[in-house]
Amino acid sequence: MTEPSLAVIGAGPAGLAATLAAAARGIRVTLIDSAAEAGGQFYRQPAPALGARRPQALHHQWRTWERLRDGLRAHVQAGTVRHVTDHHVWFVERRDSPGFAVHALVGPEQEQPAEVRAAAVLLATGGYEKVLPFPGWTLPGVITAGGAQAMLKGGLVLPGRTAVVAGTGPLLLPVATGLAAAGATVAALVDSADPKSFVRRSRALAGRPGKVAEGAQYAGRLLRHRVRTVLHHTVVAAHGAERLEAVTIAALDRDGRVRQDTRRRLVCDTLAVSHGMLPHTDLADALGCRVDGTDVYVDDEQRTDVPGVWAAGETTGIGGSALSLAEGHIAGRSIAARLAGRAPDPGEWAAAARTRAGLRAFFAAVDSVYVPPAHWAEQVSDGTVVCRCEEVSAGTVREAVRELGAGDLRTVKLLTRAGMGWCQGRVCGPGVAGVAGCAETAGRRPFARPVPLGVLARAGETEEQ
Repeated sequence: MTEPSLAVIGAGPAGLAATLAAAARGIRVTLIDSAAEAGGQFYRQPAPALGARRPQALHHQWRTWERLRDGLRAHVQAGTVRHVTDHHVWFVERRDSPGFAVHALVGPEQEQPAEVRAAAVLLATGGYEKVLPFPGWTLPGVITAGGAQAMLKGGLVLPGRTAVVAGTGPLLLPVATGLAAAGATVAALVDSADPKSFVRRSRALAGRPGKVAEGAQYAGRLLRHRVRTVLHHTVVAAHGAERLEAVTIAALDRDGRVRQDTRRRLVCDTLAVSHGMLPHTDLADALGCRVDGTDVYVDDEQRTDVPGVWAAGETTGIGGSALSLAEGHIAGRSIAARLAGRAPDPGEWAAAARTRAGLRAFFAAVDSVYVPPAHWAEQVSDGTVVCRCEEVSAGTVREAVRELGAGDLRTVKLLTRAGMGWCQGRVCGPGVAGVAGCAETAGRRPFARPVPLGVLARAGETEEQ
């Protein structure tokens, strides 16, 4: 009789916490990740060949990372965990025995198939950035805030010498402070959040004093590096001939419209922009898991409504590393008990459950503060490309709505090809929906990433136990 087995997809905070919790309770775990090293985006590490002397300088919560890293190494050495890297999961298949087959593409070229079978699956696939289009956003030098952070953490390189960090959301703070600490001149941190919203949500935000203190620390670092913070403003346009040379920002009125008389230009060679985060739900959706809005639904044990499938971390709702760790720990304990044939005792994870409840309430308040401008699409000119893959302009999308009667995102896609490219609408979906004036809906995709036909033909022939 074989030991109960679990496949954890994603080696960020949630996946690592679940792996350690389940493995410590007798479950044989295969940890599957697309990166070469564990840690996810939050704990992204520079390549060993770069010889970073003090990688901890690029992170906070470094001791937590060391605990997770050392715990993973110990379990790998003991044979209770198998950590497979450079595995890009494109589909999870339900089977009669042992329960699930996780299909992946291996290596940088993503052409070789691999398969991992397990009795249960944990989806810890994290989230990705939401970036809304504006004139000039396709210029070289305009990158996502997370992309700038990844370049700094993973490559030890600055994206440019003079940066503007803009958009909205808590991610802007570590990106701006990280760039400034690494030697870049950060001309401004531009956030569309309204200061009055912070006041209105002060009670909910004060409920997590640790998070408030963390925010105060970032504010202190911004002051120390002389980074100007400009609230209730937005980037109207990016300018440059061959690459980014400057951006225009402007204040917002109470309704979220640009105040044209407040426009001003900031010289920069880098714009790191983000308008929040969205959960990765492709694998959950393909499995038939319930998705509420943008988040995968889970119960108090982090179980989805599909038997044998758990989810934890950003895929169940954006909430940062501490929430991901709590959810991963709960999921790992629940899975260990269920695979052992017994009902879990919630008292075993009571502390993690309290952390989860508090952080969910905190980030619900945060989400109500950090919102993109209500009328951002009014600043998107007809000539602005909104779908990069298919080079579809905002004017083409508006024409499909105005002249051809497109009233939903799917019809816009069929009439304009917006969202038919490599990203399959993951990047451009929110922007296209906003320009079209229709509801943003999750696309039903059979696979989480493009798959060579040859791999599909050979699916099931390669097995990794």
